[in-house]
Amino acid sequence: MIQDIYIIDDDESSLPIFRELFKEDQQFKFIGVKTEQIDIALKNIPFLIIINEDAIDRDVVEVCKKIRTDEDNQITPIIVVSSNTDRKHRLEVLRESVEYYIKKPVDTDYLYHTVKNLNRLLSMNRRISPLTGLPGNVQIHAELKKRISNNEEYAVLYLDLDNFKAYNDVYGFLKGDQIIEFTAQTIQKCIHEHCLCNSFVGHIGGDDFVAIIPTINVDTICQDIIATFDKKVTKFFTEEDLEKGYIEVANRKGIIEQFALTSISIGVVIAEKGRFANILEIGEVGAQVKHAAKAIMGSSYAVDRRQI
Repeated sequence: MIQDIYIIDDDESSLPIFRELFKEDQQFKFIGVKTEQIDIALKNIPFLIIINEDAIDRDVVEVCKKIRTDEDNQITPIIVVSSNTDRKHRLEVLRESVEYYIKKPVDTDYLYHTVKNLNRLLSMNRRISPLTGLPGNVQIHAELKKRISNNEEYAVLYLDLDNFKAYNDVYGFLKGDQIIEFTAQTIQKCIHEHCLCNSFVGHIGGDDFVAIIPTINVDTICQDIIATFDKKVTKFFTEEDLEKGYIEVANRKGIIEQFALTSISIGVVIAEKGRFANILEIGEVGAQVKHAAKAIMGSSYAVDRRQI
């Protein structure tokens, strides 16, 4: 994937330098932007913004503020390159959530590796769900592998929502995202109230979540998640649907079908020391026990306590 990097300077003196420095890196595309074009440039949400302070006719702090207050670029990394070595000025710039302030004369190797490392860091951050802020599959797998390698005893919770597609069809994806966020917050809150230490919550994607917790209090935690979810999920439905106790969705043939209100199902795998050799084995058992939980109407949980 080609990453667009915007170089903000009014004389475009920096552009040839960056293109030469990164000529072997086809993944980066450098684009010159004058300060008067910033509004247009920000609409494209670049991967990275580099500001050559010496080559702009506007206050660099104000430029950084403008970038940071743009809703779509609040997390876009910023590098300021400047000949101004005044410590107070540097701190003033960094207070605007600027990632790096690089003083001139620039060490090109330092600049090169700064950009490369930012790319690596952002690639890692993309593995985190932008909706819930929870770790994704890469971190989930790593966490499970760690528990297996350390021969720990732990419980894995596989959680997902029932009739979530029907909810999206009726209420729309924006409301659906709100339920996903609410579910993530509920899982984290309930787990952290009981076992803050040595616990992990991840977001597989969509309405699927995973939690890894100590085996103690498993039933209490599942019951707490279900009770909290069922009590508060009602705010995402209309009074009419709450009164009916179901939502109506037209299928592909135009026939109206009824679906129960969104609930949560939890499949729990108790992993005693040495029970599982790899994460695939855990996933297979997890799928089975979650299926058992989803076979029960409404929010429910099922626990696999088989021993080796």
